[in-house]
Amino acid sequence: MAAPIDTIDQVTRYLDLAGVLACAMLGGAVSRTEGLDLFGFLVVGIVSGLGGGIIRDTLLQQGPPVALTDYAYLPTAVAGTLIAFVIHLSENSWDRLFTALDAAVIGFWAVTGAQKTLAAGLGWLPAVLLGITTAVGGGATRDVLLRRVPAVFGGNGLYATVAAVVAGTMVTCTYLGAPALGIVLGIFCSLVLRLAAVRFGWGLPNGLNWQPHTRLAAAFRGTRPPRRRRRRRDPGTEEGS
Repeated sequence: MAAPIDTIDQVTRYLDLAGVLACAMLGGAVSRTEGLDLFGFLVVGIVSGLGGGIIRDTLLQQGPPVALTDYAYLPTAVAGTLIAFVIHLSENSWDRLFTALDAAVIGFWAVTGAQKTLAAGLGWLPAVLLGITTAVGGGATRDVLLRRVPAVFGGNGLYATVAAVVAGTMVTCTYLGAPALGIVLGIFCSLVLRLAAVRFGWGLPNGLNWQPHTRLAAAFRGTRPPRRRRRRRDPGTEEGS
């Protein structure tokens, strides 16, 4: 039996807020690593916690972002930031101690982004894309703000890839009339895939170094391909043949 739409909306709201709290704490941990003051903590923490959802809601064009209309969001982000400000929590400590929470947050936000997109009347592809955006947008914005290469671009143990799998799971279950099952399966997949990626060092491949050795490829590279040497015939061999 499919869950009522109001119940699904309420569940995804709580999942969204849980993600805001956790990512604001992570933003605070990054702020401590960067040596920022209290104002810097708050700015980075709020951007980290609310950035992905604001990008999602802006793209959906369904009114003002929920972070500006639901008064639970900003205090939740501030609370997460202050927790990281008061408690000594470095970025490395977060990686060691809160990997499971980080994995759960990917599931929370990817599920929320996909569900909100489908509720807005868009199709499966926008739902998957905005599920990924919700999960990685805040962290990417935070890293750009701090002049760092966004962690989602590599060396992060399948972050965006896991978000894509979770969003796809949510979309599939919703189309099958079981959105509640999609929430459960999505979060479960997030925990399993993210923890396995961190444990076994899984990641997407970097740029490959293969170069075709043809004249056309050499023209694009501005170099000449090595010329093949002609084998010299032994005169004695020719005489004896």
